[in-house]
Amino acid sequence: MARKFKDLSEREILALAIGLEEEDGRVYADFADGLRETYPATAKLFEDMREEESAHRAALIATYRARFGEHIPLIRRQDVKGFVQRRPPWLMRPLKIADARKQAGVMELETRRFYQKAMTQVTDAGIRKLLGDLEEAERKHQMTAEALQENIPLDAQKSEEDAQRRLFVLQIIQPGLAGLMDGSVSTLAPVFAAAFATRSSKDAFLVGLAASIGAGISMAFAEALSDDGSLTGRGRPVLRGAVTGLMTAAGGIGHTLPFLLPNFHVAFIAAVIVVAVELGVIAWVRNKYMDTPLLSAAFQVVVGGVLVFIAGIAIGSS
Repeated sequence: MARKFKDLSEREILALAIGLEEEDGRVYADFADGLRETYPATAKLFEDMREEESAHRAALIATYRARFGEHIPLIRRQDVKGFVQRRPPWLMRPLKIADARKQAGVMELETRRFYQKAMTQVTDAGIRKLLGDLEEAERKHQMTAEALQENIPLDAQKSEEDAQRRLFVLQIIQPGLAGLMDGSVSTLAPVFAAAFATRSSKDAFLVGLAASIGAGISMAFAEALSDDGSLTGRGRPVLRGAVTGLMTAAGGIGHTLPFLLPNFHVAFIAAVIVVAVELGVIAWVRNKYMDTPLLSAAFQVVVGGVLVFIAGIAIGSS
């Protein structure tokens, strides 16, 4: 059973403070390690904060030894009621810079409040002074954590913003684009083959719906199982798989929906217009996020789409 904070003795409060400073220091070390390769400036700030937490811990240990002796009982934050549960940094890999900054702010606010409350429960003047000094230090840490972006030089901020963009492209845009291209292009043949084979909007819609959903499920599993993202930096496999699967299904359903129109010829014309819009969107995304020249991107996408489109019509009309 967790103890209430008000029931802790001065000895236990000091032991808990030592444990908190040690845990905070190790969390900041994990943040620095997780961000060092991509965000070196922010990693350096977290490393500096880790060193300060280590100094706080040393001061607490010195005071504890002078007051209570050598043995320091193991009292952890989860042993005392009122602390916020934290997600371990090693479960947050690949570490997002926004998550690290947010958790750092919460950590410093919580530790500062701990020292404020602890000062009301101790009577020893030396301990009260130490806790007050540490509360002031944690207040400065809280301001640092809340303003991490402002504490980074402009050139480093630009570098980290570029790194964030690369990660966004790698973890979201690339799998989403792969799904959209696959769904938009690969389902053209079965949809239009069924449409020209049956001359029925309903049959074409059912075939397109089945092909889109089937392709979405297949692509989702293929992407999620391709790698766990730990070495490539491509992010969580479940997220990548979900993005790829949804975009694949959306790409196929887009030119399938027009066949809900009962008139086959009207539905066909509407589907062709949707296909043109889909291919244009793909070319635009490739140009904006993949640095592919717009004309080159449009040519690559349109040629592939037209070939699949012609194949579908040819097969359905035969």
